[in-house]
Amino acid sequence: MYNVHFKFEQKGLADQIIANCEPEDSILEVALKNNIQLHHNCGGVCACSTCHIYLEQGENFVEELSDREEDFIDRARNPKLNSRLSCQCVLLQGQGDIIVTIPDQSLIHGE
Repeated sequence: MYNVHFKFEQKGLADQIIANCEPEDSILEVALKNNIQLHHNCGGVCACSTCHIYLEQGENFVEELSDREEDFIDRARNPKLNSRLSCQCVLLQGQGDIIVTIPDQSLIHGE
């Protein structure tokens, strides 16, 4: 089981910690199941970059970055070395703490 700590760049949104997250869920699924707004225009199938996040801690607890995911990250707003698509960050078997930052989604227009 994992604890996923969500931070937000968007002003006015408080950090949230979701405890006891199940392996095999993606970070996107964890967010949506817990009423955390996270854009996902393609429905979570790695066909856009709207579910872009910064994986601050816990990269060894999720599936590795694929070439396809990397191509879409290049199209995201303000990509960084720790950028991932939340739909592709599937929790592996195990336990630990994961910290993600959701970029300011109020800046996304028509992506």
